[in-house]
Amino acid sequence: MSEHPPQGDYDESGVPSLDYVRDKIEGRFATSTGATELTEAGHEAAEIDKQLAEREKAGADRLAEIRRAMRGE
Repeated sequence: MSEHPPQGDYDESGVPSLDYVRDKIEGRFATSTGATELTEAGHEAAEIDKQLAEREKAGADRLAEIRRAMRGE
């Protein structure tokens, strides 16, 4: 065996501690959960963008209609 104690969360034989493994698993779970939430938010944002574009188009169409009416067309 080595004369120096191991670095980090490992014992002298190189086995990781339970806390180290738990933290690693929890970190991966949090990353996965966050990625899922971002994906879902992306879909919601796309739907909101679509609705906004439809409203803007409807507003522009209505404005054009009003302008035509004012010119007597």
